[in-house]
Amino acid sequence: MGVSRHTKFMLGLVYLSYCVYGNFLALSSVVALGANIICNKIPGLAPKQRAICRGRPDAIVAIGEGAKLGHTECQFQFRNLRWNCTNVGYGGSMFGYEQLTGSREAAFMYAISSAGVTYAITQSCSLGNLTNCSCDKDKMDGKLAPEGWKWGGCSADIKYGLKLARKFMDAREIAENARSLMNLHNNRAGRKAVKDNMGTDCKCHGVSGSCTTKTCWTTLPPFRKIGDALKRRYRKSKLVVPYLGRRARTPISLILKRSKRPHRKPRRSHLVFLEKSPNYCDYDQKTGSMGTAGRSCNRTSLAPDGCDLMCCGRGYNTHQYTKTWQCNCKFHWCCYVNCNRCSERTEEYTCK
Repeated sequence: MGVSRHTKFMLGLVYLSYCVYGNFLALSSVVALGANIICNKIPGLAPKQRAICRGRPDAIVAIGEGAKLGHTECQFQFRNLRWNCTNVGYGGSMFGYEQLTGSREAAFMYAISSAGVTYAITQSCSLGNLTNCSCDKDKMDGKLAPEGWKWGGCSADIKYGLKLARKFMDAREIAENARSLMNLHNNRAGRKAVKDNMGTDCKCHGVSGSCTTKTCWTTLPPFRKIGDALKRRYRKSKLVVPYLGRRARTPISLILKRSKRPHRKPRRSHLVFLEKSPNYCDYDQKTGSMGTAGRSCNRTSLAPDGCDLMCCGRGYNTHQYTKTWQCNCKFHWCCYVNCNRCSERTEEYTCK
């Protein structure tokens, strides 16, 4: 199958985002590359992922957008905590986060990335940007729903998004060990968060505004809603241990470490982790901690963003500066505007 000029250009932009992330190539050397060359050079892809990239270059554009969407949401959700996703993509990869230990934060990162890819693929289907999908065909024939309304419009094809996201994101986990099982579980939890938060929009049809007939279609929620849901799951994430079974040499499943019932498995919606989180106070490449030196903090807050907690007791530096702007502007007839000059002295605090 040939690759269109538009798809090649979009692939170039996707690759450029990785190159900027990993300081590799410039735009002039990217946009002219073919799909095969680009897919071979995107850092951090597993062999199966590269095969998907070469076979579905239009899909890899959506997948790249989904990865960035998940990363951005992670930074928002953890913006006031010691770990704030700054180490994600460290080393050039935006699809693998092995530099993080098997902690709660790694669980969230895998889940939000999987959710982002699922979301972006589903959205691209609805927009007609992917060749193998469009609207959900199961909801385009005017079937009567149990609530009495009919399916219509363009329902988001969440089934296709789930399928392709699973195929791509899970392809990294080729080793049979506890960490791979953890990553697979959290990938699935991220996809499930998108599915569980799908919405329904409806439109009434009838004379003079009456609702004689109502057609509805499924819609994607704002991604912030999915991020909020996964953040709640992060707070309630479950500590798990590998279960070998009687004769198995490699883990066959993960079971809850703290449970009254033996060999109880976590729910599909749970985020799971294998190790306790480091305190993220100091830089430690082994644990994926970037430390909090230089981070902004709130001197008066008792929450995690407060200087005492954020700076881990090391103290903080105070920076004073004056902000000036035009204020109290008035329009005079005719024709000029007269403004006063206002200023405000502010302070910022950063961790030592």
